[in-house]
Amino acid sequence: MNQPAAPTLSTTAVVSLSFGVASWVVLPVIAAIIAIVAGHMARGEIRRSHGAINGDGLALAGLILGYVNILLGVAIILALVFGVFAIAGLAAISGT
Repeated sequence: MNQPAAPTLSTTAVVSLSFGVASWVVLPVIAAIIAIVAGHMARGEIRRSHGAINGDGLALAGLILGYVNILLGVAIILALVFGVFAIAGLAAISGT
């Protein structure tokens, strides 16, 4: 009896998750971008394999970690920029 081969784990999904975690620990922007790109590549590869490759959860986790890291970084930068403008505006109003 021939049994079907067990699904293999997507290497790209593992890369996505690894860089997603690294984006929070070591390389915030670069690793987040790599995690996002690798996550999308892995999910496409997994869908096209029709069950021969698994790891969609790993790819999704990498995508989420990467996107949240990027969004949080943008939010912090916007908060800093608006904070500086708010302080400058208050200083201009008070005449200092």
